[in-house]
Amino acid sequence: MQLSKGVRYMLMATFFFSLMNVCVKLVSHLPAVEVIFFRSVVSLMMSYVAIRRHNLNIWGNNPKTLVLRGTAGAGALILFFITLHNMPLATAVTVQYLSPIFTTILGVFIVKERVKPWQWVFFVLSFAGVLVVEGVDTRVSPLYLGIGVVSALLSGLAYNFIRKLNTQEHPLVIVFYFPFITLPIALLYSVFDWVQPVGWDWAILLLVGVLTQLAQYYMTMSYQAEELSKVANLNYIGIIYAIVFGFILFDETFEVGAYLGMALVLAGVVLNIRYKSKITKQQQQVVTLGEK
Repeated sequence: MQLSKGVRYMLMATFFFSLMNVCVKLVSHLPAVEVIFFRSVVSLMMSYVAIRRHNLNIWGNNPKTLVLRGTAGAGALILFFITLHNMPLATAVTVQYLSPIFTTILGVFIVKERVKPWQWVFFVLSFAGVLVVEGVDTRVSPLYLGIGVVSALLSGLAYNFIRKLNTQEHPLVIVFYFPFITLPIALLYSVFDWVQPVGWDWAILLLVGVLTQLAQYYMTMSYQAEELSKVANLNYIGIIYAIVFGFILFDETFEVGAYLGMALVLAGVVLNIRYKSKITKQQQQVVTLGEK
């Protein structure tokens, strides 16, 4: 079967994000914020070069919203890396997949979007899955589970700020503000909790930044080449990568109940996305018929 460009790009983006998560876990002996510092340095340099190449205004047209997006994203990233260091890989990734749920809920207040009754059912299903994972996997403490949920919440907040920016800002400018805000925060924290990288740590830290940039590039290419509804669900292949990499590289296994909890989280998120896509298509059909 011939895959479209958009699908191929999203599969590559998901794979690169998964490799980045593996790299973060490989340097778990380094503080999470220090890893983010190195990632931000690489990402900031690559973003700056791309912006200059396109002759864009580096500060954008909405600096206040861009700073809010960067701040929310920085908080989400720091907390997510902490969960990667302290939870099984697949569990940390699964909890992070709550972010689309929070994106929709926060969208009610930030961008004034409506939530249909069925969507609340899907939200409850996903949260139930998180509780199941926490209940059956003794390696997951309530503290780090809570940190993971807050990380997903902040990601949802960041996505809403991106939505508010809409077409007012170039994607490269939005991407630039992320490491621009994150870098000084990570640097300030790292000064008081620095652990000197040694040997292969340097190569892995470089890979974290490069893989992140590649993943974001191919994800953007995918959304530009294909309808959102056709490629968005492919993000969740990441949980399969996480389970496989966790088993091969970190000897991580789970009870049957934990796999059930992960499935519930993903089911709630995917059902919500598919439901929203269906509603959007119906609304577009109504508009088309009205024009005729």
